[in-house]
Amino acid sequence: MRVFHRIGAICAALVLAGTANAQTLYFSAIPDEDETALMTRFSKVAAYLEEELGVEVEFVPVKSYPAAVTAFRNDQVQLAWFGGLSGVQARQLVPGARAIAQGSEDPTFITYFIAHKDTGLVPDEAFPMAAEGMSFTFGAKTSTSGRLMPEFNIRQNTGKAPEDFFDRVGYSGDHSQTLRLVASGAWQVGALNYAVYDKALAEGAPETESAKVIWQTPPYPDYNWTIRGDVDARFGEGFADRVQAALVGMTDPDLLASFPREAFIPAQNSDFEPIAETARALGLME
Repeated sequence: MRVFHRIGAICAALVLAGTANAQTLYFSAIPDEDETALMTRFSKVAAYLEEELGVEVEFVPVKSYPAAVTAFRNDQVQLAWFGGLSGVQARQLVPGARAIAQGSEDPTFITYFIAHKDTGLVPDEAFPMAAEGMSFTFGAKTSTSGRLMPEFNIRQNTGKAPEDFFDRVGYSGDHSQTLRLVASGAWQVGALNYAVYDKALAEGAPETESAKVIWQTPPYPDYNWTIRGDVDARFGEGFADRVQAALVGMTDPDLLASFPREAFIPAQNSDFEPIAETARALGLME
């Protein structure tokens, strides 16, 4: 009997070990571009991480910035590519969560203000005060580069809320859509992630013929990879550090270009305190 008990215990242990090893790492990303572009970008990342980490990795698309934060909070994903504000919000909701990597460009990220060519607005180092009374679109409501920092700069430079400075204010939902809407003339002025615009320009997107950059914000910290604090208990001691090493060790030019980033560097929560302070000042988080 004792032998059968022992064999049973060994089998149970092997089953449990197999279950632990078979766990899938789910990750998501803020939808700063359309879903097709996101799937193209992050399916490649999933394959890379799977090979580096030795566990199954699956990308989970979400429809909005708040949905990305909710998925992270609810443990539907354990890793996420967040903007500065959404990362701060997510880490506030999940004890032990930490920022582990960011693009080499992210400590000094900028937002472009773009305008339809018919507005007569031209590039300038000074804030475009001549845009007063025009229509203006942000990106997503909780986007760092598409809303938080543009609004901060509007208030700082004009002394007015966006709704008081512009004739009409809207939210496009993502950076690519902001570019399309301003290029079409649906909105006269807009704010978007500089990397999205520069990529469109490099690819010869026709929208860049009609929507021109007129101003850029001072630099601020933005995008980051954030991981839940309980992944080591689930995937094994040191797993979060292994994920960080895999991201920082990403050297494939094609993979990096899909972000687009030159490289990834280590990050920590304190790097994004300026974003948290700005969000609190604008009443966007506690």
